[in-house]
Amino acid sequence: MTASMSQLELSVVIPCLNEAPTIAGCVERAIDAMSRHQINGEVVVSDNGSTDGSIEIARASGARVVSCPTAGYGAALMWGFRSALGRYLLMGDADQSYDFALLPRFLEQARAGSRFVMGSRLRGRIEPGAMPPLHRYVGTPVLTAILNRLFGTSISDCNCGMRLVERSTFFTLGVVSPGMEFASEMVVKAAVMRVVISEVPIDFYRDRRNRRPHLRPFRDGWRHLRLLLWHAPDHMMTLPGLTMLVLGLALVLSQLGGRIALGVLTLEIHFMILGATLSLVGTSAASLGLVIGATMPTGRVRHLPSLRRAHQWYTFDTAAALSGIVLLVGLAVDGFVLSYWVYYRRPAFSLFYTRLTLLGLLLIGMAVQIAFSALLLGASFTGTGRMRRRTDNLEHTETVAG
Repeated sequence: MTASMSQLELSVVIPCLNEAPTIAGCVERAIDAMSRHQINGEVVVSDNGSTDGSIEIARASGARVVSCPTAGYGAALMWGFRSALGRYLLMGDADQSYDFALLPRFLEQARAGSRFVMGSRLRGRIEPGAMPPLHRYVGTPVLTAILNRLFGTSISDCNCGMRLVERSTFFTLGVVSPGMEFASEMVVKAAVMRVVISEVPIDFYRDRRNRRPHLRPFRDGWRHLRLLLWHAPDHMMTLPGLTMLVLGLALVLSQLGGRIALGVLTLEIHFMILGATLSLVGTSAASLGLVIGATMPTGRVRHLPSLRRAHQWYTFDTAAALSGIVLLVGLAVDGFVLSYWVYYRRPAFSLFYTRLTLLGLLLIGMAVQIAFSALLLGASFTGTGRMRRRTDNLEHTETVAG
């Protein structure tokens, strides 16, 4: 292929690992669709170590084959994207489950201004037997709902493997996953960087291969879910942590004056212990969530707008100062109890002083957790506001240059 990148509008990229029975049909259907609709493009087969003649078949069918040296679905797609010459990159599997004759639907959206176009199997036609019921009615809808909730998207099928992305847009996303979760990371990074995602309905067919697919439903499903959770620290850590911290402290402080009767429920010291536990867990979760917000480069994880000021405020200096204040208060409370015990020659404690002791120990434990989070900020070299601003400016410069 000698054409320059500016001469090609579309590159169809197909990952391949021993797909001899089906690769020719995929390549030929894509080439035929581009020919019939006068689309200036190419088909790139990114081979991942095939030994069954897939490479020769793909070339004979009209594809340009590139050999990816790294194993993995995501690695093969990344290699193919880097080798592609088109302005737009359309990916699809080599098992004939996706109909490449539908590629004009994607390109029409791209020409209208969309930089990321997802296919939707759930809004199109699904051939009987093409998608197991567990995937169709549980796995894909649940993962899609989680993604939409965490990242503010409104797509219907996050697992669809046929999608189009503008080449320059893709390389600003920073997608790195080498495995099946590559597809989810594309959507997550696009949502975090506020790339509008549009959808087109597509048809989905049964796998035409005569062997077991590369997909491992439970393992790959967990990897997809894990990636979603990693990229939403505010939803999974900071906000739940702050909620537990407030509720826990409320329970602890409410018990300092003794038992509280709430109708048929009586709150006693056991609820103070529960509150102390919630407070410690909440402090750990919230402080770690804030550390991630302070250290991750801009545009790499999803943050809640309501917590933006908290992330800006939580620097190494403020975390260290907060830890010191909480520690001093905790030591003062327990020091008061110890002084009382020594002054009155070790009397038996009333429940009030027991509660005070628990409060002091709780504050000391919270202070230690906050101090550890401050150390993490310092170790990351982005803990101070000045360093974070330098990181954000560098990230912005790299994005603009890219």
